[in-house]
Amino acid sequence: MQTHAEPAIVAAAERQMQVWARTAEIEDRAMRSRELQQIAEGIRPYLALSREEGAGGSEIAELIGKELGWDVLDRNLLDRVAERYHLSRPMLELVDETRSNWVHDVLGTWMDRQVVPAEKYVIHLTHVVLSAARRDNVVLVGRGAQFLLPREKGLAVRLIAPRKFRVRQVMQRDGLDEAGACRLIEERDRGRREFVQRFFRRDIDDAHLYDAVLNVERFGLEATARYILAALEQHVLRR
Repeated sequence: MQTHAEPAIVAAAERQMQVWARTAEIEDRAMRSRELQQIAEGIRPYLALSREEGAGGSEIAELIGKELGWDVLDRNLLDRVAERYHLSRPMLELVDETRSNWVHDVLGTWMDRQVVPAEKYVIHLTHVVLSAARRDNVVLVGRGAQFLLPREKGLAVRLIAPRKFRVRQVMQRDGLDEAGACRLIEERDRGRREFVQRFFRRDIDDAHLYDAVLNVERFGLEATARYILAALEQHVLRR
């Protein structure tokens, strides 16, 4: 619906986006600062998994975590953010790797005081990820974790698979028909791409951002996990 308030809302959204852009630039500079380097000194070896929807990211993370005895932070990462900062878990779902909703971002605090602005969520997320990685070895699934931690301390892997394979996996996992699985894949892939672009100024599909890009259909879940375990042993754990 068109309303007289629409131009004002659009203008407010654009101003908020400009604020986020400036904030991201400041944080990019901070990431290179001596202070953050000092914080990063205590980071333990970690694995950061980026994944296409339906490529088995969560399953592979669990296999690796079980084999190594490492903590796995996937969707349960939201629970830690919610607990640490006394936030509503359902509200965090609105800003977690989902497509940006500028109506919530601009009007969220007016509609519900528990709505968390996306940029504040990322700041909280950063603190929780750094704390977890300093406390113990971790497997981190998605959410730009590799951009929050020193690359030399861990391994960054991108998991991909052909669309047909991913559709079959999502249909089986979530009990969806083919059309529903396709919609879910498109929505989540787009959300993750926009999340990484918006807050880290990176293209999630850029292979140069990762130490390895693995086709899960080609190897299967267990063999993919073994490849990653071998890479961790060779390039991270033996340092």
